[in-house]
Amino acid sequence: MADDRFHVYDTTLRDGAQQEGLNLTVADKLAIARHLDGLGVGFIEGGWPGANPKDTEFFRRAQTELDLKHAQLAAFGATRRAGVKAADDPLVAALRESGAPIVTLVAKSHDRHVELALRTTLEENLAMIRDTVSHLAAEGQRVFLDAEHFFDGYRSNPAYALEVLRTAAEAGASVIALCDTNGGMLPDELADVVHEAAGTGARIGIHCHDDTGCAVANTLAAVKAGATHVQGCANGYGERSGNANLFTVVANLQLKRGFDLVPPQSLREMTRIAHAITEVTNVTPNSHQPYVGTSAFAHKAGLHASAIKVDPNLYQHIDPAEVGNDMRMLVSDMAGRASVELKGRELGYELTGEQSRQLVDRVKELEAKGHTFEAADASFELLLRDTVGERRRYFTVESWRVIVERRPGGDVVSEATVKLHAKDERIVATGEGNGPVNALDRAVRLALEKLYPELAEVELIDFKVRILEGTHGTDAVTRVLITSSDATGEWATVGVAENVIEASWQALEQAVTYGLLRAGHSA
Repeated sequence: MADDRFHVYDTTLRDGAQQEGLNLTVADKLAIARHLDGLGVGFIEGGWPGANPKDTEFFRRAQTELDLKHAQLAAFGATRRAGVKAADDPLVAALRESGAPIVTLVAKSHDRHVELALRTTLEENLAMIRDTVSHLAAEGQRVFLDAEHFFDGYRSNPAYALEVLRTAAEAGASVIALCDTNGGMLPDELADVVHEAAGTGARIGIHCHDDTGCAVANTLAAVKAGATHVQGCANGYGERSGNANLFTVVANLQLKRGFDLVPPQSLREMTRIAHAITEVTNVTPNSHQPYVGTSAFAHKAGLHASAIKVDPNLYQHIDPAEVGNDMRMLVSDMAGRASVELKGRELGYELTGEQSRQLVDRVKELEAKGHTFEAADASFELLLRDTVGERRRYFTVESWRVIVERRPGGDVVSEATVKLHAKDERIVATGEGNGPVNALDRAVRLALEKLYPELAEVELIDFKVRILEGTHGTDAVTRVLITSSDATGEWATVGVAENVIEASWQALEQAVTYGLLRAGHSA
């Protein structure tokens, strides 16, 4: 990689993995590295070999299992210990033997940390930096340096903090990243310090934490002040409040500032990559994340929809397709005719004025009773089909009942019986489950799977219950949201009733109906 190219450096596998509740296996780290390489980042920090057995194993396996097209691997580690030569320090040896072409060294740049944490002198700390950087560079590895606690160190002793940068650069470090380790900086003051650091002649990078909610803004401010190397984590992962979200940083720099960071075709994969990484980490995705969140281009207010109907750019800062996302219209009690017409068009329907009016009135009536269609797109589509006369009736319900029994020994079992009519047949089926909804779900499947074998692919994957505001106690009105899936996607349905089982049945009946609709069945 040419040294004059702007650097995008990902530290998800090391710093991001310090997030509470996030635990990555070696296989997870290899998978995430492939996704990041697909985005086109320049550097992927794999971890700390020698200090962490899992990271040592990652670098060993990476040599044969990773075929990176864009990125280079970086091994993270510390400068040598005080009083020990770099060539004799076993942790430095682990960096040397990692097989990584890049080594990123963390070094103290805050005088109080040197004296209180390292328990050495300011002069010895500079010697540790000089010796370790020059040793690894002489061994053929490219060396970056993370100046830990740099901004706090600059406040405490600016001359010493800047001397750390000069020492590292003179020893052969090609980049020095200024770390806002405590995450306490604000953009204007951070930019002033970066400008001073850039005056040393060293190539400056930036590494920000999000404790003030400013990690992305601080990163952008640093770039404007002279930084040409940005560090961050996928989806903003990291300890405490997280690190700068690398996806947001890349999208802002490329789409707003005109930087050529990743190939445009890779940028269009960003949303898919962000969600794929959440599947590996098993961390619930943030639907409101800029650019790649499912709500990033979702519009709810009727006023917005009216404008978007004329020109989508009136209420969108970019074309969502540039980052692989989609505009979504949310239908709610705030909806006007424009919202409903746009949502209908999204579903393949050109609604007449009268149909739009009827649908808006029906949505507002149902939402006043507690339904929520912005969270239940499948329920809205079924309502729309009712309005235009295209609702398919795969079955009709004669009756259902649920019995909950506590058996000797303490086991609690639910049994549901449904009586349905489908394809000129009357069907009675009984199912047992570990709860009333599970029992109803099994009973419906037993009743219909012979006629509609595609139901075997449909799975209930989430069930949410909410007691609605303005009602009290066990007789309160209840809203149930059910999320279902098949081999190709997910959908959500809603039910509302004073009885939680009735609300669940409404959502379940719609879920099954929509699943059959997706399978292409005619009534």
